[in-house]
Amino acid sequence: MPTSVLGYAAHSTTAPLAPWRFDRRDPRPDDVVIDILYCGVCHSDLHNVRNDWGNASFPMVPGHEIIGTVTAVGGAVTRFRVGDRVGVGCLVDSCFACEPCEAGEEQYCSHFVLTYNDTDRRDGLPTYGGYSDKIVVTERFVLKVPETLDPAAAAPLLCAGITTWSPLKHWKVGPGSKVAVVGLGGLGHMGLKLAKALGAEVTLFSRSPGKEADARRLGADAIVISTDAAQMAAAAERFDLIIDTVPYVHDVNPYVPTLKVDGTLVLVGYLGPLEPTLNTAQLVVRRKSVAGSLIGGIRETQEMLDFCGAHGITSDVEVIAIKDIDAAYERLLKSDVKYRFVIDMATLTA
Repeated sequence: MPTSVLGYAAHSTTAPLAPWRFDRRDPRPDDVVIDILYCGVCHSDLHNVRNDWGNASFPMVPGHEIIGTVTAVGGAVTRFRVGDRVGVGCLVDSCFACEPCEAGEEQYCSHFVLTYNDTDRRDGLPTYGGYSDKIVVTERFVLKVPETLDPAAAAPLLCAGITTWSPLKHWKVGPGSKVAVVGLGGLGHMGLKLAKALGAEVTLFSRSPGKEADARRLGADAIVISTDAAQMAAAAERFDLIIDTVPYVHDVNPYVPTLKVDGTLVLVGYLGPLEPTLNTAQLVVRRKSVAGSLIGGIRETQEMLDFCGAHGITSDVEVIAIKDIDAAYERLLKSDVKYRFVIDMATLTA
């Protein structure tokens, strides 16, 4: 029989999130049942709740940075046991048969299933996320979380961490690489930490001189104030890779000249048209690229978690009670968090 669980749901774009009881599916043979301990608050949660992307379905239970404990497993499950600490990220299913899936890049499957605000491809029911006390997930999309990591601070690794790790690995960042990160928020601070741990020389692009001390604490070797023409000119032809984490429309043209020949600027925070229009002259005459990257596949996410476990890397978090989620959303709009909100699910009550 389906299990009744308690969550926090949005029932419209304007109503406050509120307690809501709903059913999780009866576990399938390949399912893992998880008691949720912590759930990170991603900027995309806010976008979805407020229907900024035009595809919201209500009631909506957000949350895709989930850390919990296994409480039951299906008969076909082989990788997990009751009591394991596990994580669930942005995806909970895919087709398993297409070229991206076979390559371990399920995030590029045309039929992937999002952790919330989506439809289960097997039973046609809505998916509900981690702002809840339990979740049931196909084994293939459950991740092992190192016991050495603080569970609250590990939650944002399931989105913010893998979103920055994936381009670092794809573009083969390592010792000797020169990497820049645009923006110091939930994604940006993870980009600094991970690039530094991989051995790169790391720079932060920021509009705010006041962020230098924190940027250096997080791993930056230098900071370039992007509104300072002299500093930007001095950074010309410096970087192999720029990870742009800014989550809203902005001008990427000033950053392109700071790429080396064959350098790449990769967008990970913003989805939509670029304004002003991208000037392709530098791309053509210096063989530079502007690219995009979407989270990461399960294999890559597990690699990232293991790396973080070995190097003691987690997110900088502010743990909140779930009743404060609407206030947290308002603070997100003001960039008033260092650097990720995480909900303590022990605070979830009807």
